[in-house]
Amino acid sequence: MNGIKYLLDTNVIIGLLKAHGPAIRLVGNRPLKQCAVSQISRLELLGFSGLSTTDEQVIHRFLGYCQVLMLEEKLEPKIIELRRGRSCKLPDAIIAATALVHGLQLLTLDQRLASLINQ
Repeated sequence: MNGIKYLLDTNVIIGLLKAHGPAIRLVGNRPLKQCAVSQISRLELLGFSGLSTTDEQVIHRFLGYCQVLMLEEKLEPKIIELRRGRSCKLPDAIIAATALVHGLQLLTLDQRLASLINQ
């Protein structure tokens, strides 16, 4: 998939933008051109009610370095399977399904979300 190897979870993106040590260590030296984000992460980032104009510009700039994987029909069966089998939140199921369906390593600081991939 065009050299994409990793899917960044929303919390990792926020951590990178805030120079949060655990997020920086998790991403390490992986090039952003090998990273993608789910459309749901883009919606979560840009849909925050307290977002300043500057924050919005920073988010757009960051997202410009990553491919955004759109919600698509082929994700539905995996999303449904995750929701039914593990009773997780819909955004988490969408992000996990995106990583699984596209064969990407999910980079997340959320251990519950990581467990959806690793079970």
